[in-house]
Amino acid sequence: MTDIQAAMDQIGRGAEEIIKTEELQARLACGRPLRIKAGFDPTAPDLHLGHTVLLNKMRQFQELGHQVIFLIGDFTGMIGDPTGKNVTRKPLTPQDIENNARTYADQVFKVLDRERTEVRFNSEWFGKMTAADMVKLAGQYTVARMLERDDFSKRYAAQQSISIHEFLYPLVQGYDSVALKADVELGGTDQKFNLLMGRGLQEHFGQPAQIVLTMPLLEGLDGVAKMSKSLGNYIGINEPAIDIVTKTLKIGDDLMWRWIELLSFDISLAELSQLKRDVDSGQLNPRDLKLRLARELAARFHDSVVAEQAIAGWNAVVRGQGDTSQLAIEEIVVPATGIRLSALLTACGLASSNSEANRKLKENAVRIDSIVVEDGQQLLLPGFEGVLQIGKRNFSRVRLISA
Repeated sequence: MTDIQAAMDQIGRGAEEIIKTEELQARLACGRPLRIKAGFDPTAPDLHLGHTVLLNKMRQFQELGHQVIFLIGDFTGMIGDPTGKNVTRKPLTPQDIENNARTYADQVFKVLDRERTEVRFNSEWFGKMTAADMVKLAGQYTVARMLERDDFSKRYAAQQSISIHEFLYPLVQGYDSVALKADVELGGTDQKFNLLMGRGLQEHFGQPAQIVLTMPLLEGLDGVAKMSKSLGNYIGINEPAIDIVTKTLKIGDDLMWRWIELLSFDISLAELSQLKRDVDSGQLNPRDLKLRLARELAARFHDSVVAEQAIAGWNAVVRGQGDTSQLAIEEIVVPATGIRLSALLTACGLASSNSEANRKLKENAVRIDSIVVEDGQQLLLPGFEGVLQIGKRNFSRVRLISA
């Protein structure tokens, strides 16, 4: 296997599409470090595992000796990305952008190598553009071409409004590649139109067209919808290690394989194939593999010592052994003058209803601080604090305060 083929195998891991493969092979063969770009609009203050799919791919390029550019779209954020939207997206305020961008820059180095990373803001060049420059840029594409984009065409057919400024977003993202002289741009599958815009604009400005590499959108904890804070199916990279471990261990067995392929650095594709065979043959329990992934993720975003403490804490809760009082589990505060245990289990989200809570109590599946409890009518008063648990995987630290 040649070095270039080995690099292509690593780059292609988990990738949805590479446009164009032969161009990427040729640039890898030229022997110089390539400029790898990925843009992130600072739409929220915290990154989650879905964002790290692109960051992981950037890290793989770094390990192959290339320079990556983490582009913060402080200018594009003020336009609002219309991708996947059926209504005009509300632009961010300058203050929102400044606050979110600051935390992005701090978080990315939990994945990326600082020495091989440029952190750039696209206001660097767009802040200097005149109105005439923007009009010239807008002249590079027609309305007909813009309406080829899936979300625009659907909105147009449904007679839903499309603001003129939304047409600027793909142009602005594409021009970022011109300003940065990108060799490769990474993005989610939903960004393909915008990424191809970059190729076209680079050719117009006399640059070699960038290679486009799209990555799939990571499904969240539910295994259905893409990971999103608004849907609550996410793991934030700044979350406590115990939460990273707990949530990872809740994912379904089918989703586990996809998460390993897209999120793990420690498990190679060759080993992944062997692990699948081991699970299929019954030699390996999927839970043990999820635990391995959880340990890796917790160590990446915290450190190995904290990760091991989180694993030990999870084992203490799940197996009913050890002291749970010191576990760093996110606390849920419930205001109440007094509340029955069954109602509390529902209030803190461990049970979907009081009837489910009572059923779990009868099954001896409920614990308080590792002690099995059966009486759902037990009255808990303000000042109560403890780790409530249903089954092996669902637990929360709960504190009652006066209503």
